[in-house]
Amino acid sequence: MITADQKNIIKSTVPVLKENGVLLTDHFYKRMFVHNPELKNIFNMSNQQNSRQQTALAMAILAYAENIENPAVLMPAVNGIGQKHVSLDIRPEHYIIVGKHLIVSIGEVLGEAATPEILDAWEVAYNQLAQIMSGHEHKLYSEKVNTKGGWIGWKPFVVKEKIVESSEITSFHLYPADQGPLADFIPGQYLSVRLFIPELNLLQPRQYSISNAPNGSYYRISVKKETAANLNPDGLISNRLHDFVHVGDILEVTAPAGSFMLANNNDHPVVFISGGVGQTPLISMLEELIKSGSKKPVTWIHGCRDKNVHAFKETIEYWSGQKQAVKKHIFYDQVDQESAGETLYQGWVDLNVLGDELLKLDTEYYICGPGPFITKHYKELVAKGIRAEAIHFEEFGPQTLHLN
Repeated sequence: MITADQKNIIKSTVPVLKENGVLLTDHFYKRMFVHNPELKNIFNMSNQQNSRQQTALAMAILAYAENIENPAVLMPAVNGIGQKHVSLDIRPEHYIIVGKHLIVSIGEVLGEAATPEILDAWEVAYNQLAQIMSGHEHKLYSEKVNTKGGWIGWKPFVVKEKIVESSEITSFHLYPADQGPLADFIPGQYLSVRLFIPELNLLQPRQYSISNAPNGSYYRISVKKETAANLNPDGLISNRLHDFVHVGDILEVTAPAGSFMLANNNDHPVVFISGGVGQTPLISMLEELIKSGSKKPVTWIHGCRDKNVHAFKETIEYWSGQKQAVKKHIFYDQVDQESAGETLYQGWVDLNVLGDELLKLDTEYYICGPGPFITKHYKELVAKGIRAEAIHFEEFGPQTLHLN
């Protein structure tokens, strides 16, 4: 058990963490990968290059230190991180490795300032956090194995359909290779997919949102192809799916996970706001509402470059046209005369041009896209008087947004 004196020591290190947190976590990851290179097959190495993983870990450590008196307030964040860990098949033994390198890194980065008392306090504090995390993850693993068709670890799935949705996005329909039952999921959740990347000589996992509603037969992931000249590892994985994975191939997949989920237990109006490939979890949510016969008023707001990259365009047009189940507002960076219409706008997604009809009482908002996209629309909605609790969002990659 952590003592009162040790809690005070942890709180005293908060200013140091605020100033040097990313320096510490950068050193930690480099050290860990030197001594335990096998972990490169678990961690997203792209996020090591762009510092997102280091930043996310630094923010998590800081939040823990600031709330050391009452770690229970961090449970929403613990659940989000735990969902990601379960999707990556993180186990208790990994916490032992991480803890060893984190405590040594604190000593190496702080030097003489890292007194034995500080190192002892952080070792006890880390072990407490590891117990909280691994205990929560044990419950998540138990839920998966006790779900019909559920599993833990990596399971083979067959690609039975590969469908081009736009000039950038292709969908893959994944069926259990053992032909057994398919575990259910809540719209908004994701799968982890693992591929061997020859350029890195590593296995690399990536999370892809499930882009269809539960159907009992298959999962669909819809993947954007990257076109940059110098691809980061994220692009290598997505492009390998596009270029080298074909119908009949096997992919390793972990069970559905994630805490960004549709709440479908009321008739509150729903507004979906997406940018680019960020629409994938929202398409799953929208399809579920329509299939379930929900009476929720639904508004679909989406932005992308132009009609050629606009995936699921015909699906949304059908649901908003013949089915009349959805009000749609589409924003293109480039609008040609042929595409122009009263629900098509030029420029980035701008909620201000849509009037106050989006701000009805009890409306629930779901936002997904790049970090700046989420931040912009979250802040605009709050400024218009929307309760923070009514705004749900997911940033792809490590969680670096803390808006709530």
